[in-house]
Amino acid sequence: MNIHEYQGKHILRNFGVAVPEGLVADTPISAVQAARQIQGHTGVNSWVVKAQIHAGGRGKGGGVKVANSFDEVEKHAKSILGMQLVTPQTGKEGKEVHKVLVEQNIFYPDKNGKLDVSEYYISILLDREKGRNMIMYSPAGGMDIEKVAKETPHLIFKEAICTKIGIQNFQTRKIAFNLGLKGKAYKNMTKFVYSLYNTYLACDASMIEINPVFKTSDDLVLAADAKVNLDENALFRHKEYVSMRDISEEDPAEVEAGRYGLNFVKLDGNVGCMVNGAGLAMATMDIIKQSGGEPSNFLDVGGTASAETVEAGFRIILKDKNVKAILLNIFGGIVRCDRVAQGVVDAYNSIGNIKIPVIVRLQGTNAIEGKNLIDKSGLKVYSAIGLQEAADLVKKLV
Repeated sequence: MNIHEYQGKHILRNFGVAVPEGLVADTPISAVQAARQIQGHTGVNSWVVKAQIHAGGRGKGGGVKVANSFDEVEKHAKSILGMQLVTPQTGKEGKEVHKVLVEQNIFYPDKNGKLDVSEYYISILLDREKGRNMIMYSPAGGMDIEKVAKETPHLIFKEAICTKIGIQNFQTRKIAFNLGLKGKAYKNMTKFVYSLYNTYLACDASMIEINPVFKTSDDLVLAADAKVNLDENALFRHKEYVSMRDISEEDPAEVEAGRYGLNFVKLDGNVGCMVNGAGLAMATMDIIKQSGGEPSNFLDVGGTASAETVEAGFRIILKDKNVKAILLNIFGGIVRCDRVAQGVVDAYNSIGNIKIPVIVRLQGTNAIEGKNLIDKSGLKVYSAIGLQEAADLVKKLV
């Protein structure tokens, strides 16, 4: 489950990770109030106003502004709130901004007037090949880490953490050393890494990415940004995080699919597919591509597909105007094919006016009975038994 930056920083702060002082706002007036409150706590006279959407590269799209007065805070909040923010991660359509994070500006000089700041990259995720958690870090923070890895791979470091004994002090010191830190900043970085890793474990995160980790002029180490992804399968242990889900940031089709217990992922293609089983779904997508089409989605209705879930799947797929045909590929192991066929007929009659061809391939328990049901329904549904037969129909009809 993706969450916003301000939510991620709230979690980090609760586990002892140092973050800048900040408050979320949804109106220009509340943004100014947040800036005043932050000034009261920290004494700062400069703030950063940051758009809150589930995408990176916000600064490049005009979603991050520095304000040096309360009037500028209000001005920037007005320009950012409600904007359709386009970044490299949102696509051309962009995302509408509903909230902003107002934070203290941590780009300041020390008591002698010297500006000495640095940016680093740190992320924590599971290394599936090694079966260990991995801390990936780089002294080249504040940049696209993919670009850093491609152009300067020697600046990417990795530290594998044994899941049985956890992160060790020598590892936090090694990370701080490789980042080129010393003195107070070195000590603060070791504390930062230790707390960050413990946060990753405690909140059952699937990934935590801090880009940049910021060293201030007075050697504080802070999470200037925070991307925290939570493992949805572990949310039963963290009910306080469930309310952090922002449905407005998610694909409406995927949200609707979730209500019916369907595994749905939107893709850019022209053939909708509905399958029971993830492996069969992947094979079906391959078939669609080999037949000259492009899958418009990944949709797994599960091993106990019913008329209700089949109908819901049809409705979700049909909302995509690019879909020129639908391939329903069902293997009747647990579920009976004739029951699925009846669900197709019921869905077809319930939805009505389906103008695109529907190809139904049934194999397994009661596959022949299911095919006969569809053939006798009088509907514009093409039935198939073999995989190649279904592929040929896709090629013919699309």
